[in-house]
Amino acid sequence: MQNNKIKKEFSAIILAAGKSSRMGMPKSFLKYNEQETFIEHIINEYLEFGCKQVIIITNAIDAKWFIENVHDFSEKNKILINHHLEWHRFFSLKMAIEKIINEEYVFVHNVDNPFVNIDVLIELMTNRMEADYIYPEFNGKGGHPILLSRKIINDVRSTLEDQVHFKDFLNRYPKIKVKVDDEKILTNINTLEEYKRYFNS
Repeated sequence: MQNNKIKKEFSAIILAAGKSSRMGMPKSFLKYNEQETFIEHIINEYLEFGCKQVIIITNAIDAKWFIENVHDFSEKNKILINHHLEWHRFFSLKMAIEKIINEEYVFVHNVDNPFVNIDVLIELMTNRMEADYIYPEFNGKGGHPILLSRKIINDVRSTLEDQVHFKDFLNRYPKIKVKVDDEKILTNINTLEEYKRYFNS
C-alpha cells in the first residue's frame, strides 16, 4: 500500500529512555536483523514512511552508544536525553514535542515494540480527522503506535507540569480506535524470553 496521497506534515517520537532493567541490556540496541538494531529499524521505517523528523528520547548512556556507533545518522533525526527517568513518560513526550515545529500530527512509538507496519500507519493517518487521539486495535485490545493531533501537540507544549500521567492526559481528548489486522501492535518486548519469541537469536 502506498502513502503518496498523505500530506507529509507529521513526525515521529520514539520513547526509549527506560533503563531496560528486566532485559539486562538496552532494548534499543537489540538486533532486529543482521543490519539493524531495534532503534535503527524503527527510525528507518518512519523515515521511509515520510516523516519529516524522528525524535528519539533516551538516557545518557544509550545516547552515547548510539552517537558513537550509528554512523549513518540522518539529519532528520534528533536525540534528546531524559535526565529524569523516574518521572512519567509525559516528560519524555514533552521534551520531544518542544522540538517539533509546525507539525500537524505526531506518531508516538515505544522502542520495546520494534515492529512498524506501514499499512497500520496509513490507517491511522487516514482516520486523522476523526479525533485528536488515534490508536490501532487488534481483537479488542489497543496497541501502538498512537497518533496525536496538533491540538494535543500544542497542549502538551503549553502544559507547565512535567509529571503528568500520560494516559490521564490523553483521556481529555476525543479518541478513535482503528481496527487493524496486525497482532504485533500489542507487542512489548521487555525480557530476553519475550525477545526470543520473535527473534531466533
